[in-house]
Amino acid sequence: MISKDILFALSLFPYLGFLWFITRSGQTPRLALIGFYVLLVFVGVTIPAGIYSLQVYNESLANVDWLHGSAEFFLTVSNILVVLGFRQAIIELKQQSK
Repeated sequence: MISKDILFALSLFPYLGFLWFITRSGQTPRLALIGFYVLLVFVGVTIPAGIYSLQVYNESLANVDWLHGSAEFFLTVSNILVVLGFRQAIIELKQQSK
């Protein structure tokens, strides 16, 4: 049986492919593209935070509120940037069509 950790690691490759394609397309709003890249920061912060929580607190990351919240901050920033980027693109398209 494949563990969740292996699946998590393997899921990075399709996401990197997604980033490569949307970057090369040149059609993704810049702010949204930055948001998609910030998601990699979230992953990069979550992995060591999870290891730290297991080593120091003998708990999963979800059970160490200050670490979990700190890591989730990057996910929140990522989501906000993606939404604002696409929102801005929609507003610009509406203005162009008038």
